[in-house]
Amino acid sequence: MTTPLPRAVLRIAAQWLACLHAGEATAAQREACAQWRRADPLHELAWQRAERLQAALGTLPPAVGLQVLDRPSRQSGRRTALRSLAALAPAVPAGYLAWRSASPETAGWTTAQRTATGERRRTVLPDGTRLHLDTASAIALDFQNGLRRVLLRQGEVQIETAHDAQQRPFVVDTRHGRILALGTRFVVRQRDDEAGTLVAVQQSAVEVQAAQAPGLPPTLVQAGQQLRFDATSVQPLRPADPQPAAWTRGLLFARDQRLADFAAELGRYRPGLLRCAPEVAALRISGVFRLDDTDAILAALPHTLPVRVVWRTRWWVAISAPLVPPSG
Repeated sequence: MTTPLPRAVLRIAAQWLACLHAGEATAAQREACAQWRRADPLHELAWQRAERLQAALGTLPPAVGLQVLDRPSRQSGRRTALRSLAALAPAVPAGYLAWRSASPETAGWTTAQRTATGERRRTVLPDGTRLHLDTASAIALDFQNGLRRVLLRQGEVQIETAHDAQQRPFVVDTRHGRILALGTRFVVRQRDDEAGTLVAVQQSAVEVQAAQAPGLPPTLVQAGQQLRFDATSVQPLRPADPQPAAWTRGLLFARDQRLADFAAELGRYRPGLLRCAPEVAALRISGVFRLDDTDAILAALPHTLPVRVVWRTRWWVAISAPLVPPSG
């Protein structure tokens, strides 16, 4: 049975989700949302529930989403969510239709897709282009007006472009600028906890143009290279991570990585809170881990590192120093 949550918490979660997914949230707003989620396990649970609902139904305004979120159920998934929405249909105000049509989430875009926390999804577009969405990611598509456009609202996507009979350019837009594909496979990442957009090219090449630097020529990024850019500048090229999209194969790679950084990355693939205590944050970890069972990854940590894993609840886990036995 779904855990009941305070209505006030659900309302705030729905409002934060609508704010961030509108595509116009400021850096300060994104950080404020992250702080709110970290402040209380109930906040994070409400956020996860809002994300799952939005992945099933698409964008909902906070008032409508809250009503569905507030209904505990023994069932889950799109069918249950649709039933809940159908039951609410008489109560949905006409203003929702105006909100939906005017929302930046849908205006001018033909299709939207999202993944919930821990979910990964493959999609083949009408032109044959292959997309792979990482956990907690959101995109919108527009194949009109002579372009094939993907808007990455948040998260990470791997794209393998296909030849287009209409010879339309393929571009990826983020809040920081535009990437033009030159017949290629590449990864684009735009996360709230990182500055700028990261682009890593696996095959062929792309061109990157910052949104607020029209006078600068595009930067060519070739296979085996990556860079990060924001709205006003493009950072220098550097060698791409050897495994820029290991998540597409359900894998998480760690190479002499700080445990705190490993925990932060692992936490992106599981609901709830995963924290790493400061006293063990600098420990190093290496290995290849399967993302389909994050509980097993956590359970294995004490066998390879001097740590203990404390399960306060299924959704609230802490990696801490081992207990010191009493002396004497």
